[in-house]
Amino acid sequence: MIFSTKHRYPFIDTFIELKLHMYLGGICNALGCQVIVVGGYTDHVHILCMLSKKIALMKLLEEVKSHSSKWIKTKGERFHDFYWQNGYGAFSVSPSDIDRVIVYIANQHIHHGKKTFQEEYRAILKKYNVAYDERYVWD
Repeated sequence: MIFSTKHRYPFIDTFIELKLHMYLGGICNALGCQVIVVGGYTDHVHILCMLSKKIALMKLLEEVKSHSSKWIKTKGERFHDFYWQNGYGAFSVSPSDIDRVIVYIANQHIHHGKKTFQEEYRAILKKYNVAYDERYVWD
């Protein structure tokens, strides 16, 4: 799963990054979706997890985004205006590609020294042949 902060504002700094990733993973685990890795950059997150048979993907994302948004707002004044974007991306990963995706997520800081979140996300959509309209992808 991939989603960004509202308007890709760089809220996720070194102060909150690890705590946020752990919190996101905890929500997934509590909902029966075993987390493999959580990572990201200042304006977005990637969550690789096993989707439980007991929860719909849309419900999982709703829970993850709403609970984490409420949580982060309690972590200091600078986070009071924190929001996630309305949308998200969710992609299945072949078992043979899991190790590659783990490395990709773990290396987000290096990766984003070269490419913005928007460039990254467009490339993912293109790779998976997802038709999209730019007017509805970003908020």
